[in-house]
Amino acid sequence: MIVTTTPTIEGHPIQTYLGVVTGEAILGANIFRDFFAGIRDIVGGRSGSYEKVLRQAREAAFREMQDQAAQMGGNAIVGVDLDYETVSQGTMLMVTCSGTAVRI
Repeated sequence: MIVTTTPTIEGHPIQTYLGVVTGEAILGANIFRDFFAGIRDIVGGRSGSYEKVLRQAREAAFREMQDQAAQMGGNAIVGVDLDYETVSQGTMLMVTCSGTAVRI
């Protein structure tokens, strides 16, 4: 399935717009990850553990959105928007995505 942030897919005319599809994923961050991320804040550098959790959440949200589009008969999603948030006083990481399911 083609998934893009653009409103069209070059070389693939959209035949049918099927509707909005969404995906959400909320993953918890554990105390050890929080502790080591805090150390990274002090000494600098990237937090690989948080990046891994964000990647997992993004992939789960995308899968959910793609599954929804496929159930509607779509073979592509255009106009995708991604949002990242923290919830529950920063202990949970949330990724949401939305787009328009289409048939190309």
